[in-house]
Amino acid sequence: MKRLFGTNGVRGITNESMTSDMALALGKAIGSYFQGNIIIATDTRTSNEMLKNAVLSGLISTGCNVFDAKIAPSPALQYYVKNSDADAGVIITASHNPPEFNGIKVVDADGSELAREKESEIEEIYFNEKFKKAGWNEIGKVFDIDILDFYMEGILSLVEPEKIKEKKLKIVVDCGNGAGCYTMPYLLSQVADVITLNAQPDGNFPGRNPEPSIDNVRDLMKTVKASEADLGIAYDGDADRAIFVDENGNFIYGDKTLALVAGYKVEEKKGIVVTPVSTSSCVEEYVKSKGGEVLYTKVGAPIVARKMIEVSAVFGGEENGGLIFPEHQYCRDGGMASISVVEIIAKKERKISELIKEIPSYGMFKAKVKCAESAKIMEKLKEKISGNKFDYTDGIKAYFEEGWVLIRPSGTEPLIRIYAESSDEEKAKKIAEKYKKIIKEMGRD
Repeated sequence: MKRLFGTNGVRGITNESMTSDMALALGKAIGSYFQGNIIIATDTRTSNEMLKNAVLSGLISTGCNVFDAKIAPSPALQYYVKNSDADAGVIITASHNPPEFNGIKVVDADGSELAREKESEIEEIYFNEKFKKAGWNEIGKVFDIDILDFYMEGILSLVEPEKIKEKKLKIVVDCGNGAGCYTMPYLLSQVADVITLNAQPDGNFPGRNPEPSIDNVRDLMKTVKASEADLGIAYDGDADRAIFVDENGNFIYGDKTLALVAGYKVEEKKGIVVTPVSTSSCVEEYVKSKGGEVLYTKVGAPIVARKMIEVSAVFGGEENGGLIFPEHQYCRDGGMASISVVEIIAKKERKISELIKEIPSYGMFKAKVKCAESAKIMEKLKEKISGNKFDYTDGIKAYFEEGWVLIRPSGTEPLIRIYAESSDEEKAKKIAEKYKKIIKEMGRD
């Protein structure tokens, strides 16, 4: 059967592959599958109302009642779904993708992103058009709800805000014109003094692109240094990921944040940390030094979350800034990540740069190649790639004396992604560029 869902929901370019007709049909499929109460929310993209109303129309046509949370971070909706009697949630978001993209993500009743098996059942309904049609007197109703305060209160209940506030930290918060505009400045002001950047919601993303990469958060880096702040935080479009900047204005890569919080968690409670094969070796080294162990999975937050549930992990996350806190909920949460890092700085009474220095340092470099025939390329690569050891958990991961490379097809875009690690970034870049060239040649062939 054809696939509709990628690594993290259904995504595409607005009014090309991501159309209102498709959203309507998918809404019908989701409603036909769940047959209950559905919470819906969006990020700030220009097509948010178009797609939300199409999905909403499909849902109520099957008899589902829909509770409209308007614009909200993905983890806010997930937290509300988990703690309510809702049967599912739907988020209209393309997360970190450029402004022209949008997407539809489905959340299960426990707040976690939908398991692949359930996605397959929805796909079967969608492609075969086996939609339930409610009678004229059974069509669902739409209600407005506010979920943001409930979400923020849930995060703050897991820390001691007043004790953190005593440290008088100053934080620059870059909301990236996304859904985080509605929560992050208010959440963080409960524990610190806050300066905001790009805090006006705007689906054109005039301040920067939604991906909080080093090139996209230069303004944040400058502002942190100029304002003598203790920390900078940047979010993606739906605020399920958080990326940090130290007090000197230096960008902190997501693997270092993952290692920092993971180390802190296993210090508190020894146990397992779950992360994908794309994660830097620094995480495993640091976690082991604190008495914990690391378990690897395929790339994708839902996969990490489900493995965490399975093994009762104390913490998990991805190297892209997506951290998962089991005591809060089993999904990436930029708000919880922010509060946790601030809490670590406050409790350790040390600068973030000093804490990051303790983590082993590796150079990592990422590249991508546009590729429509990624499955064929991946098969050919097995014959071309060399290494001392291989891991096929997700794509191909090859280890050599100088480091490792992971090559895998993207689950959200027509790309092949390349992750390379070595002792420094220049060596990692060389490894990545070598395989990027090989993949491009294969594509031409």
